[in-house]
Amino acid sequence: MRVNRFPNAYNLISDAAVFDMEYTRWLEEHHRLLCELRAAVEEQQPENKLQMFVDSCLAHYDQMAYLKSIVMKSDVFHIISGVWMTPAERCFMWMGGFRPSELIKMLSSHIEPLTEQQILGVCGLQQSTRETEEALSQGLEALNLSLSDTITSDSLSCLSTMDNYMGQMAVAVNKLATLEGFIRQADNLRQQTLHRLYQILTTRQMARCLLAIAEYFHRLRALSSLWLARPRHE
Repeated sequence: MRVNRFPNAYNLISDAAVFDMEYTRWLEEHHRLLCELRAAVEEQQPENKLQMFVDSCLAHYDQMAYLKSIVMKSDVFHIISGVWMTPAERCFMWMGGFRPSELIKMLSSHIEPLTEQQILGVCGLQQSTRETEEALSQGLEALNLSLSDTITSDSLSCLSTMDNYMGQMAVAVNKLATLEGFIRQADNLRQQTLHRLYQILTTRQMARCLLAIAEYFHRLRALSSLWLARPRHE
């Protein structure tokens, strides 16, 4: 990945546009890594060799979080809007990406059979992840309400002085700045969930999980293509 493009291209093109280009490259590399992982699973490669492919895929997900963290500093709204995703992916988006607890739920059929200890670990991970998601969602909702109260304040009416107006807008901007923190925490949760899942599962189980995740998002992108290409009747 050419992550050093961001500082070099800053004066020529927006960080958001650079991110979109890097995301396209990321998808291409992601496809290559998953093809290698799928081949290793189908060939029944030993655990130590399979681990190299799994580690590469997880590192690739970490790299996406890093790329997002760069553009968030200048345009957090680009990440929140999900315009870099396909329409179907955006339907299931939560705070700039996938919802980790739902991902664990979706993967449950791909990691069986599980030992009793693994079942407890996966259930505990899903519960703690869901609780963190709820806390972040509530925090974001509170921020939205607070921001709405600020920008609808009487001091922003046409009868207010310019000093009052600018003061209130400064307050709104400061509140808006905390938005990046929420999205960054959500991305951290996504990363932590994948890595903690790997600590619970065997290498082969994690490989099946990564393949299932890739297939899930591939189908969402395919669904988007079919939706956009559908016949339109006037």
